[in-house]
Amino acid sequence: MNDLFRPNRNDALDRNRLDSPTFHREIDKQPRRRTHVRRRWGGRLFALGGFVLLAGGLTLGGWGNYALKQQVMATARQQHDFVPSLHAATVEANPATVSVTLPGTTAAFAAANTYARATGYIAKRNVDIGDRVKAGDLLAALAVPELDHQISQNEATLDQLKSALQQARANRDLAQVTWDRDSPLVQKGWVTPQQGDTDRLNLQSRAAAVAVAEANVSAQENLLKVLQQNRDYASVVAPFDGVITQRNVDVGSLVQGNAASGTFMFEIMQDNVIRVWVYVPQDSAFGVAPGIDTVIRVPELPDREFSGKVTRIADALQSGTRTLLTEIDLANPDGALSAGVYCTVELHIPRKTPSLLVPADCDHLQPQRNAGRRRQQRQGGAPQGESEARYRHAGRSG
Repeated sequence: MNDLFRPNRNDALDRNRLDSPTFHREIDKQPRRRTHVRRRWGGRLFALGGFVLLAGGLTLGGWGNYALKQQVMATARQQHDFVPSLHAATVEANPATVSVTLPGTTAAFAAANTYARATGYIAKRNVDIGDRVKAGDLLAALAVPELDHQISQNEATLDQLKSALQQARANRDLAQVTWDRDSPLVQKGWVTPQQGDTDRLNLQSRAAAVAVAEANVSAQENLLKVLQQNRDYASVVAPFDGVITQRNVDVGSLVQGNAASGTFMFEIMQDNVIRVWVYVPQDSAFGVAPGIDTVIRVPELPDREFSGKVTRIADALQSGTRTLLTEIDLANPDGALSAGVYCTVELHIPRKTPSLLVPADCDHLQPQRNAGRRRQQRQGGAPQGESEARYRHAGRSG
């Protein structure tokens, strides 16, 4: 019975081993070993994938380099075996006249800026922008009361001077009568010589007084003419037939009649004849002369062409642009053209010397041929034209 309750030694050892810390540490280490094994295999797989990608990139790069090299070799072989084709063209004589189209600008045949010559207020204005006027039409009238007063005062002074002239003439006539009466008496001795000298000198004095009075009247009349002319400037009239393009005054405006700082009142342009300005470059200027035919076109009037002739040229090229100023006069009865319009001018310029007409393809290929020849010379080989000639000759021989 005591044996049943006797503890087994082996069982005690097993319990001690299970309760020991070493046993528990061994149990804790078993999962960690599995984790380290998984990490080791993942790193190997990642390295293997990177190696495969690197090998694939190197393979693709090498294949692309090889294909590019093959393409360059094929291009070089094609250029080496290239046989150029030549085009034949007929060289013709150039026509006697050449047509040159250049940009131009229209301008009024005559333009005038109207300034005030008298100082005053605008009392009447008869025109506005766009109105057509005739030469001598009244554009505006100025109120100049100060000038009117000066004219009245000087007219009164003139009347006084004229009265003084009449008085001087009467005194001269009286002296003349006295001398005519006393002169025979002096010769006969009935009147003393002293009295005769007095009458004679008195007559000369009266005659000189008449001359002075006449000069005063003449000077006053000239002064009145100046004042009347200034009064006429108060009426602003059109200098020629045209159209009003600017108006800078209105009724009641004060205008100054100073020559340096006068008031700019109106601008008038003559538009029945239009000038066209065109600058001809130097390569065409030597054939331009008055009388050559021209055709003027305006982009906004596609259905109309204006024919004219060169009227005048500057006879000297501008040093900055090497162009010749050329003017063309066009009749403009219907007012279709206005000043300041952009237009194109077609000039029919006669040639000074005969020339040949070469097709444009020849001029296009010649620079390429010359460039190829220069390239061959720089590389130390024969010119391109000579190599092509030898190649064509060898081809025909074969």
